[in-house]
Amino acid sequence: MVRKRPLIAAALSLYPGLGHAYLRRWLRALLWFGLVVSAVAFVAPEAALDGSVGVFEGAQMISGNLSTVEEFALVSILGFSMLDAYLLAEHGERQSDDGVPTCPHCGQELDEDLDFCHWCTSRLDEPTEEESV
Repeated sequence: MVRKRPLIAAALSLYPGLGHAYLRRWLRALLWFGLVVSAVAFVAPEAALDGSVGVFEGAQMISGNLSTVEEFALVSILGFSMLDAYLLAEHGERQSDDGVPTCPHCGQELDEDLDFCHWCTSRLDEPTEEESV
């Protein structure tokens, strides 16, 4: 069975940070978005950033003036952002920043005494090999 959540997160990461926001990983979303914005600002010509041209003209100006190395760097950032979002979504039980385990389905904090999420009622225990056969 193909799990849709990792694929959705990776697809949304075509716009860096959006896949992480979908996963409710706000700090990572801001970091990926900030990395792309700073990388584009670093390689963009001054005329594209000073506001004298429109957004689309500025984007065309930036894409027309990129060297192969700069294109590779921007595409690498995009690829790593997608990979990071996919792996975060694929990873089973997450932990919040303070170390409390969270539900892999809804992202809410879990009660460790229960074998289901009391927020979304998803079952948390993994089936054993005998049960899956």
